[in-house]
Amino acid sequence: MRVRPGSLKNGREQTSKKRGEAMDYDRNNVFARILRGEIPCNKVYEDKYVLAFDDITARAPTHVLVIPKGEYVSLDDFTANGSEAELASLIRAIGHIARERGVSESGFRIIANNGPAAHQEVPHFHVHILGGRDLGGMLPRQ
Repeated sequence: MRVRPGSLKNGREQTSKKRGEAMDYDRNNVFARILRGEIPCNKVYEDKYVLAFDDITARAPTHVLVIPKGEYVSLDDFTANGSEAELASLIRAIGHIARERGVSESGFRIIANNGPAAHQEVPHFHVHILGGRDLGGMLPRQ
């Protein structure tokens, strides 16, 4: 979701939302700050459109975050507004990283939490690449 005129309050986008409501892009989110070089990261891949780095709260031996360099809040926003080059770059980066990290043959999982109900924590679209161990079933049955 692009920042809309009038969505700023005190110079910052409003991001506090109730569960189930859409998120707005916040230019001070942690991934935007990493992209600007304000916060360091352990970079594992970068091209014109994408940055990938190790997750500091890794949930598996391989846990890499892949983010577009553009201001996209969610997968929905990215696929609706991203260029063909941006979309292709992100998908190619995922495959490249999986091969480079040695998880493409044994198996890996990609996760993109989209919105509050999916527990998206950062209002900047990102994909988790997880692998290096048995990841179990996708979701517990209810």
